[in-house]
Amino acid sequence: MHRSRVLVSGLGLFLLSGSLFLSSAQEPTAAPQQAPAAADQQKKNDASVTRVQPTEERPDPTKRRLSDREEFARRKATKIEIKGEYKKWLDEDVRWIITDEEMKAFKSLANDEERDAFIEEFWQRRNPNPESVDNIFRDEHYARIAYANEHFAAGKPGWMTDRGHIYISFGKPDSIDSHPSGGQYQRPMEEGGGSTSTFPFETWHYRWLQGVGDNIDIEFVDTCMCGDYHATIDRSEKDALLHTPGAGLTMYEEMGQAKKADRFSGGGLERLGAGPGSQSQQSKQFDRLDTFAKLMAPPEIKFADLDKFLSSSKILTGAPFLFDVRTDYVKLTSDTVMVPLTLQIRNGDITYQTKDGISTGTVNILGRVSNINHRIVQTFEDTVKVEVPSELLGRTKNNQSVYWKAMPLPPGKYKVEIAIKDVNNPDHLGTWRRSVDVPRFESDRLATSSLILADQMERVPSKDIGTGNFVIGNTKLRPRVPAAVAAPVTFHRAQSLSFWMQVYNLGIGDNKRNDATIEYQIVDLASNKQVLNAQESAAKLNPNADQLTLEKTMPLASLQPGRYQVTIKVSDGVSKQQIAESAPFNVQD
Repeated sequence: MHRSRVLVSGLGLFLLSGSLFLSSAQEPTAAPQQAPAAADQQKKNDASVTRVQPTEERPDPTKRRLSDREEFARRKATKIEIKGEYKKWLDEDVRWIITDEEMKAFKSLANDEERDAFIEEFWQRRNPNPESVDNIFRDEHYARIAYANEHFAAGKPGWMTDRGHIYISFGKPDSIDSHPSGGQYQRPMEEGGGSTSTFPFETWHYRWLQGVGDNIDIEFVDTCMCGDYHATIDRSEKDALLHTPGAGLTMYEEMGQAKKADRFSGGGLERLGAGPGSQSQQSKQFDRLDTFAKLMAPPEIKFADLDKFLSSSKILTGAPFLFDVRTDYVKLTSDTVMVPLTLQIRNGDITYQTKDGISTGTVNILGRVSNINHRIVQTFEDTVKVEVPSELLGRTKNNQSVYWKAMPLPPGKYKVEIAIKDVNNPDHLGTWRRSVDVPRFESDRLATSSLILADQMERVPSKDIGTGNFVIGNTKLRPRVPAAVAAPVTFHRAQSLSFWMQVYNLGIGDNKRNDATIEYQIVDLASNKQVLNAQESAAKLNPNADQLTLEKTMPLASLQPGRYQVTIKVSDGVSKQQIAESAPFNVQD
């Protein structure tokens, strides 16, 4: 067999036994120069061999799928250091709103193209109206940064300060108690009473903060007197005389019932000192610590899949997960209305898993409320679990599971969106969207809350007043939920009907008493006959109040199956105004 050797850019081509191999080779020493004729013959032989035996194709190693280890090494080697506008976006623009998971993901990206795509998706996930070309959330966020830089700068940009952090994360507070010059300060009783002198400080109040809670107060103190207010959970930090013996004493210290030195013993988060009401505040230190941690934590989307489902308006591919929602309105203050939302889900529509003789169904709930500018003003996330013995599962499938969420909202128009997911059947999803008009309760007009028909109503212990599910004031009531707007709710004859309603702005006469008559009526809608007609005087319920809470319970055993309507009429003898609220209901055997 003829053997030939050709040098090509330092690589040797060797033809052995009819096969062609490619191997790396070092640059050889110069070979003796061949004669022209021999060289021509050599080329012909090489060409002949090439036509007879083509080169064997080998897979391109650069196109081979890399292992996870190799891919990690490649990305690490090719990753461009975050700098310029991307570093500014991460460290400044979204510093207070990006989650830890998102930050970790952004830092792992390999190139600017991936970072651009990430940033676009980041804002889109937060857009309250994904179908709009404008992103209201993003515009509002950058407006907050500009405001913070203009108003809170103190030797550093405003966005870096604690006030800037809170403003960018949560927006403008509902009220601010500002003491820009410090000076004389009369302590409230929960801080020990007495007077002292303070550093400049501010207290920001929010009625509600997503992921934090209701009635949140945040205190900022400028201890350096340089305009750099920092957030603190220690209310004694604003006391400029805290370390001055004999000065700035609390009420008990002034009376000789305590010593100022006692403030610095026993540990604790604060150095407020003893005074009327101060003891009860010690037990709330951990609550303040928990609130502060939530304020400083990045926002978290608990049910990201449901959030994306609501934002995308995705068309359901399977059977919808049906549920009903009831909306009520209860006055809290002149500019705040409590809006309880009651969700009702049929147990038979939930998928169950059975373990150790217990069948468990789990439903995730995500809701959000947007104003007319498409800005999300409130969200809520929760999980409802239904657990029954497996042998009783078939009997309970016609029962209902009820979830309750009360939200404080200013009067106005809103859009409420709710999505639910059957955890044991991820494709089983349901949505509910409605516009709601939160009423304004004018101070000079007789008005009422919603008339709520409930299947359970009871008093709550004093420690639970105003807190917990289904609690309004000192009453726990579970509303019945209709299958459609204005449709009647259904009770069984073995149950009792409870109804609840508040009356606002009753007139008060010269004798400092109200003079109103409340009339209760229940009418059989089939025959139009009254089955109940009772009256009572507002003066007997609470003679000096301009607001009343009406609560009544009656058994339904005496009513025949059919459709009925309950009506409550209020006639005010002082203001000469009248108002009535009605609600239909069905009675079944």
